[in-house]
Amino acid sequence: MDLLGMLANKPRLLALGEPTHLENDLLRLRNKVFRQLVEDEGYRTITLESDCLMGLVVDDYVTSGVGDLDDVMANGFSHEWGGLAGNRELVQWMREFNEGRVDPVRFAGFDGPLETAGPASPRPVLTTLHTYLANWLDADLLPCTSDALDDLLGSDERWINPATMMDPTQSIGQTANAERLQQIAGELAVLVDTETPYLIAASSREDWQRARLYARTATGLLRYHYWMADQSDRRIARLLAQRDSMMAANLLDLVDRGPTLVFAHNSHLQREKSSMNMAGANHEWWSAGALVNAHLGEQYAFFATALGTMRHREVDTPPADTIEGVLYAQDQQLIDPRTLTGPLQPRVSPWFGYAALDPAHLPSIDGIVFVKDIKPA
Repeated sequence: MDLLGMLANKPRLLALGEPTHLENDLLRLRNKVFRQLVEDEGYRTITLESDCLMGLVVDDYVTSGVGDLDDVMANGFSHEWGGLAGNRELVQWMREFNEGRVDPVRFAGFDGPLETAGPASPRPVLTTLHTYLANWLDADLLPCTSDALDDLLGSDERWINPATMMDPTQSIGQTANAERLQQIAGELAVLVDTETPYLIAASSREDWQRARLYARTATGLLRYHYWMADQSDRRIARLLAQRDSMMAANLLDLVDRGPTLVFAHNSHLQREKSSMNMAGANHEWWSAGALVNAHLGEQYAFFATALGTMRHREVDTPPADTIEGVLYAQDQQLIDPRTLTGPLQPRVSPWFGYAALDPAHLPSIDGIVFVKDIKPA
């Protein structure tokens, strides 16, 4: 399937979206696309909608063989996605491809450490960043000692309290200690940037790049905790926007490695504004794709995946006047959105976990990948 053949230029970031999660048919299609991009087009990185810090475990394995495959699948993915066969097959192929190579393919997560139940404690990322800088810089350059940092962080249970998801008064994200931690994270991030020449020479470029990842994640995670404590009617929209902002920052950093394939939900990769009905209100925010597109322009390309049926989820044959209905009748796998003309209606999904394509978004989609029938995972 020649996605790049539909584009005038080879993008630095090629986005392949999916309309639902947890379906191996979609993951195996993604794997096929990535293999073709690697072997024929020189792509060397794939990044998934998974925890960016956990993804380092997968990257170490596929590049250097560090660890055991079962442990990597258990500890290298968030949202329990390590249990999906399609993801395991991707990791296995990447490790086999890299054996004996000097130009390995790389793996990355680009989501924040934000599981469904709530955000992670900032302790691991802040202490790792502080330790890295303390190993190479004079102590008087650091904003605090490790003991002071530990005291400010306090108990992890307070940070990961699941009650904060529905009750902002339970969050500690706007306490005096949290605000001081935001300041410290910002100062540590500045040190990573201002001491770049020395840090690369003293440690390595790879270690410095990881420090930048920890710095971005620390500042972003503390901002997410800040909005967890917000009691205004904009709280949900701010949380959604903060998550996608963290995603976009990671994507923009990854493209410096070279041409990259990103795989995530369509809603995170689209150029249009995203929206969600939650807690009795409609919330809007700019997706990671929209943010990245604003920076990269034509160096960003977005292919949305659409599906016909997913009968195990009660998603049956699509109505003929929807995007999916037209594609179901044509039975093509790769479609130019400009060929879909005439009045089209939005498809209404009977299952909350599937989002059909919005006809109003067609002008901002570079291509549609259509899967006619999804079989149970």
